[in-house]
Amino acid sequence: MAILITKESKIIIQGFTGKIGTFHAEEMMEYGTNVVGGVTPGKGGQKHLDRPVFNTVKDAVEETGADASILFVPPAFAADSAMEAADAGIKTLVAITDGIPAHDMIKVKRYMRRYKAEDRMTMVGPNCAGVISPGKCMLGIMPGHIYKEGNVGVIGRSGTLGYEAAQQMKDLGIGISTSVGIGGDPINGSAFKDHLAKFEKDDETKAIVMIGEIGGPQEAEAAEYAKNNISKPIIAYIAGLTAPKGKRMGHAGAIVSSHGESAAEKVEILKKAGITIAKNPSVIGETVETVLKAL
Repeated sequence: MAILITKESKIIIQGFTGKIGTFHAEEMMEYGTNVVGGVTPGKGGQKHLDRPVFNTVKDAVEETGADASILFVPPAFAADSAMEAADAGIKTLVAITDGIPAHDMIKVKRYMRRYKAEDRMTMVGPNCAGVISPGKCMLGIMPGHIYKEGNVGVIGRSGTLGYEAAQQMKDLGIGISTSVGIGGDPINGSAFKDHLAKFEKDDETKAIVMIGEIGGPQEAEAAEYAKNNISKPIIAYIAGLTAPKGKRMGHAGAIVSSHGESAAEKVEILKKAGITIAKNPSVIGETVETVLKAL
């Protein structure tokens, strides 16, 4: 098993025929992802990479039975594309696009609430690396070869730190059930606790790695949720221990603006929830190994 995407997932690509969409479509297909088609308005009826192109997500879903999509659409049109996917019945949407205005993401999140929880699309991102269930399906822009199939779930705001954790674990012979890059924007489609809940229900996942960073309340909310709802061990690393308060650090969401949003404060909150902390990024793999040996 895995969460969000499996070997059976049928994938479409929004922004299929563009340069970026084409490049990553080829990478995903080479990995073994079941890409069944794509969407580029005005190019419906054509073929691209030997896959059908559709004008709308609804047409693509009706023709192919697609249940997951990845978004390579310019920021100005990305919100509409995400809402279109929700209306078409897509269950998992990964939005790779960087630079979507926060106001647009508020609109998307409100829009998705019109659906019952059980029918609601799970949106990962924006500004993220995507999702990979190693050996099964890749719905993102990550280097697939660094991920080993296994039983550790990974959730991270930083794509590159997610890669680092995956490589370290692979070097130690530890595999991943699914790795989810939720993105670094201040308003994203889904948060740590949404995916913690999914990993808790996944029989294959034995432990969970959380990679957080300064800014925003997500890590504190995840700690509170985990304390009462997660039975599996969690290992966390928080980036930004040396970041000065009030200074923006890289990601749009990485700015400390209130109590509980600095790295040091987040580490303390996570510790109090019984979560194991990796002290620096170079020991994430070792920390996971220690926790797994204790199971």
